[in-house]
Amino acid sequence: MTKFISAIALMAALTASPALALEPLNKDARVTESLVAVRVGDTIRNTCPSISAKMFTVLAKWNDLKSYLRDKGYTEDEVEAFRKNKVEKARIKGLAAEYLAKAGAVEGDVESYCKVGRDEIAKGTLAGSLLRSYK
Repeated sequence: MTKFISAIALMAALTASPALALEPLNKDARVTESLVAVRVGDTIRNTCPSISAKMFTVLAKWNDLKSYLRDKGYTEDEVEAFRKNKVEKARIKGLAAEYLAKAGAVEGDVESYCKVGRDEIAKGTLAGSLLRSYK
């Protein structure tokens, strides 16, 4: 009888496991969108002298994202490992570069980055919400 109960418990655990498995962080659209927005904003502020970051907003959005991930079941260590992962950093950087190019930013043309930044701010995009323009 004990073997039978153990077998049932094992089957229940195995059946429940896939439901408890967390989606890979790089498959979560909100995570990708947020990190791309941060990279877009960071690139704009580092390229355009008349645009800066709203650091309190950046920190608040980062804390919101971390809270969202904690609520989904990710640990702080998992989030930090993902954030520091070189492959993921390169993926986000590439997505941000594509986004900026589609928006009209041209490498070597500072004003094009400034224009994209002002447009992002005016449109109220996630990247725009992280920026402030002095022009």
